[in-house]
Amino acid sequence: MKTDFPAALRRSAFLVALAPVMVAAQPADPFGTLAAVPPPAGLRTAPCQPADAAKPLDLADVVDRALCSNPQTRQGWASARFQAAQVGVAQAAFLPTLSAGAVLSEAHNEATGGGARTQRRIGADLAYVLYDFGARAASLENARQLFAAAAASRDATVQSVFLAAVQVFFQRQGSVAALEASRQSEKAALESFNAAEARYRVGTATPADRLQARTAHAQAMLNRIAAEGAVKSAEGALANVMGQDPTRPIALAPLPPADPGAGFEADVTKLIETARSQRPDLAAAEAQYRAARAGIDAAQAAHLPTLSLGIGAARSQFAGQSTFDSSSIGVTLNIPLFSGYATTYRVRAAEAQAELQAARREQTRLQVALDVWNAYSALITATQSVKTAGELLESATLSEEMAAGRYKAGVGSILDLLTAQTALATARLQRIQAGYSWYVARATLAQSMGALEDATLKELGAAVSPPAPPPAPTRTTP
Repeated sequence: MKTDFPAALRRSAFLVALAPVMVAAQPADPFGTLAAVPPPAGLRTAPCQPADAAKPLDLADVVDRALCSNPQTRQGWASARFQAAQVGVAQAAFLPTLSAGAVLSEAHNEATGGGARTQRRIGADLAYVLYDFGARAASLENARQLFAAAAASRDATVQSVFLAAVQVFFQRQGSVAALEASRQSEKAALESFNAAEARYRVGTATPADRLQARTAHAQAMLNRIAAEGAVKSAEGALANVMGQDPTRPIALAPLPPADPGAGFEADVTKLIETARSQRPDLAAAEAQYRAARAGIDAAQAAHLPTLSLGIGAARSQFAGQSTFDSSSIGVTLNIPLFSGYATTYRVRAAEAQAELQAARREQTRLQVALDVWNAYSALITATQSVKTAGELLESATLSEEMAAGRYKAGVGSILDLLTAQTALATARLQRIQAGYSWYVARATLAQSMGALEDATLKELGAAVSPPAPPPAPTRTTP
């Protein structure tokens, strides 16, 4: 019988081309592992919206942009999805595997002068592990704990990006307020220099007075230039945390004055206990430890036998002959006898990994307490600083006005006026820094407790800026 070898080759190629389609027809996530990735607690889960370049951004907008666009958050989500898929891999070990194969061959024997001999064979094989003394269960538990660790690490990353967005938001607002304060100080210094220059020309001031006023004005100009540079740096940091280039302009919404109020008082011991129960990085460390313990069980199970079931069926045909069907079924018991001590050292490595993760868990536990302690102390200090800085600004303003009036009346010295102006400029900056530092300290405490969420934005958004510095007193050049 003559075989149409090209036609047979085309049929075989069709079967090979059909295989990827059959694989693609399988469910993308049959175990639902990707759907098991939980959203970060306390945050909105609405999809990211396109940015409106014309809309000034408030604090919530900046945080949303950062969480949507910052590469760190995308890395956290990708890591969690990767570990979720690994759970699916571990679950797949509990199911049988089924494979099919087809063979089409044609042999030519030129030595005997014989014709071509064609063979066709198609078959399927099923393999199923019946019992393995807990090896698959341990691997599944390891994968689940690693997934829990990845999800918790994702939450920790989200909290870090959240806090970074809050920090750069207030850094940007604070730098703008500091720039405005430096401009007021520069204006006051220029007016003092003009007054000293005028008095020098009429002979009521010394050259030293004129030079001191000129030096103070130059210093004020230098401070203003430095403040402009700080604004540019803050704008770059803000763009970076929002996941965009610093060349793109970002407009922030104006902020109303705010006062932290009476302050924040709490039992720091209870704060630490609360933090240890909800900090995502500590939860990740705990999950890593449990995964390592499951790794010990998986390594120890490698010493034990496995019992497997195998089923096969095939149909073969040779050219000019009848079709032959064959089938097989069997149970295989595999007993590891000697692996060159590889299994022994795998167990030792798994035990050492568990010890390592236990130490890291304890280190994280102590770090949580330190973070809460430092953040709480910083918040208390910032609260007190806001009140004191306000009193300092009020006193410095009155002192500067008095010194300016005395100099205008001709009974005060230029040194007294310049000293008062320097003190006022310093007080303005300290009040600005104290106000914005309070809000950052409040957010840092929430992050140290694992509770930085939308509710925190509402607390900060109620009033998110310290009072603007008062305008510089107007002068009348004598």
